[in-house]
Amino acid sequence: MTKTTARSRTARRELDDMPSQLAALETMNVPALAEKYRELYGEPTRSRNRAYLKKRLAWRIEANFQGDLSQGAIARIQQLGDQLPERWQMRLGQPANAADAPSDDALPSPTVLAATEPRDPRVPPPGTVISRVFDGKTHEVTVCVEGFEYAGRKYKTLSAIATQIAGTRWNGYLFFGLKKRSDGASEESAA
Repeated sequence: MTKTTARSRTARRELDDMPSQLAALETMNVPALAEKYRELYGEPTRSRNRAYLKKRLAWRIEANFQGDLSQGAIARIQQLGDQLPERWQMRLGQPANAADAPSDDALPSPTVLAATEPRDPRVPPPGTVISRVFDGKTHEVTVCVEGFEYAGRKYKTLSAIATQIAGTRWNGYLFFGLKKRSDGASEESAA
């Protein structure tokens, strides 16, 4: 008997014993769950969350025992194409980004995808210039598609710019007047 035959018999026996495999997950610690994840998925896990790992492993054990996704589900996943999360695309063997993908005029560019993402309603449209006078100096910030530009530098948040200007931590929306304080005390004291 070869090693491969012995291994396949062992694997079949393990699959026949699905309830005990699921019960064994309850007693495993995180390193043991991570090793089981590597064994079942063929890749290491980045998670150290015990509940999450147990759930993912239970699903894989049941999928191995009862069968994986249906052909209809796999066809739908492939139909969704670029709308899929990157990790799903990698598992299906599809390129994760447009640079790796075969040239196709129907694929949306990354800038189109970024523009369709929901934006914070407090942020004005890209191209808008927000200004604030602080310590007698006018500071102007340009709203970009991704982030903000101030004094020739790109920033991810308005708070980072406000902190740069004021020298202390500030909520960027409050600093630039895009969000008003909601408490009545500040409004009464201003009157």
